Amino acid sequence: MRVKFATKSVVTVTAVALGFLGLTVPQVSAVGQPDSRVAADADRETRNIAEDNPEAVVAAATVCGTGYNLYYAERLPDAMRKGTLFTYIKGTNGASNDTPTCAIFENNTGSAKWMKIKLCSNYTAEGCASDEGNFSEYAGPVYRDHGGCGQVTALMKSTSASNTYIVNAVRSATSCN
Repeated sequence: MRVKFATKSVVTVTAVALGFLGLTVPQVSAVGQPDSRVAADADRETRNIAEDNPEAVVAAATVCGTGYNLYYAERLPDAMRKGTLFTYIKGTNGASNDTPTCAIFENNTGSAKWMKIKLCSNYTAEGCASDEGNFSEYAGPVYRDHGGCGQVTALMKSTSASNTYIVNAVRSATSCN
């Protein structure tokens, strides 16, 4: 777990340092311009979250890797936003079963919480990928080669032993035809 936190910290520190140097990703600095890291078929709420939090969208896309575009974002459990669920797709067709998918669950509480993110493929043989532990920044990324039409679960509690969930959400990874 310690290595994972160090990697996440390096990504965060690098993004902040680039911002201080004035080296921003073009999508972040282009006010009013569509973000090319947002999938064309992303819903309005996802676009609103991306517009309100461009740095978080770019940072999560960077963690997912090259070619991933934001498909779905949701503030959880509600507008209080204890966490934000981000689902990214590789390419542009979120409604395809064959869409490589990446999911990240961002911690917006300001302190470490027990978190779990699970991404399940629509293909039974491929199963699920998950990441869980105590995180101050985010759980994930988790990937499925056939994540389109699958399911993503985001959980958050104060501690792993707690019986009360701060966030307990199960969503479609992408909408399907």
